[in-house]
Amino acid sequence: MVSMSPTRTNGIFRFGAYEVDLGSGELRKSGLRLRVQEQPFQVLLVLLERPSEVVTREELRQKLWPADTFVDFDHSLNTVINKLREALSDSASNPRFIETLARRGYRFLAPVEFVEKQTVPGRPPAASLIVAAPVNISGEPASPRPPSTISVLTRPEDVPAVRRKYVRVLFLLIQIMYLSFYVAALARLTRVHELLEQTVSYPSWAMTLLVISAVIALPIRLYLISAVTFDLSGLSHKFHRLFTVTFPLDELWALSPFLLAPQIGVGLALAATAALIYVPFAQRTLLLMGDRPHADSA
Repeated sequence: MVSMSPTRTNGIFRFGAYEVDLGSGELRKSGLRLRVQEQPFQVLLVLLERPSEVVTREELRQKLWPADTFVDFDHSLNTVINKLREALSDSASNPRFIETLARRGYRFLAPVEFVEKQTVPGRPPAASLIVAAPVNISGEPASPRPPSTISVLTRPEDVPAVRRKYVRVLFLLIQIMYLSFYVAALARLTRVHELLEQTVSYPSWAMTLLVISAVIALPIRLYLISAVTFDLSGLSHKFHRLFTVTFPLDELWALSPFLLAPQIGVGLALAATAALIYVPFAQRTLLLMGDRPHADSA
């Protein structure tokens, strides 16, 4: 918890999955408190007060360091901004929240909404009507806050925090694996049909199902590969919405090792199938790990 004296003194700023509580001095993501140092937090408050506007480096210097403070201002401010970006899982090269304007300052890109808390006598504090905030420079509307995950499956609080770069690499490799399955099967349809005739009772039906599922799954995998490559905002939430579509497709393709049973044997095909059955759940769990605030984020 940190101290601050913003223009607004009681309320909550919200942007994307994040919120800043002025009363408690906390930064939270999807309800989970993030550790952030005082100076990065102060910079965030200044940027949130003026979304879509340029906040100059001189203004930030005056906010963070008194006139009689001797400090390497440029280096220190760059360090503060980097720590803030790390806390927000943001990138200077592909910013979602904080844009750098060379030699000028910084601009907060995401839509921001402010909820002012009001205390009514005899009642607990309540939030007033949301104050409209400007949209980002591309004109995109504010992103909805992702709902809490209530499921019989793994919940966000059940998994450890993992650095997002590791999550992205593993998730990308899984998508490439599935894409390779589809391309290889479609490229060798004649051979696949021969194998189906040897292993199933109705090879024509199995062949039709295989082709249709591959055609449906191909654009989904290409979308997910593009999303993780370019670090699409809210990928975890989007994947959870696609899960009901990708899950039956992935479970169907988990049987693909049996097409190679004549070469690798039934035992190895069964082991590979068992591993592939788990992969859809592994993808979901990976993204949940990447959403957890990392201990080194402050």
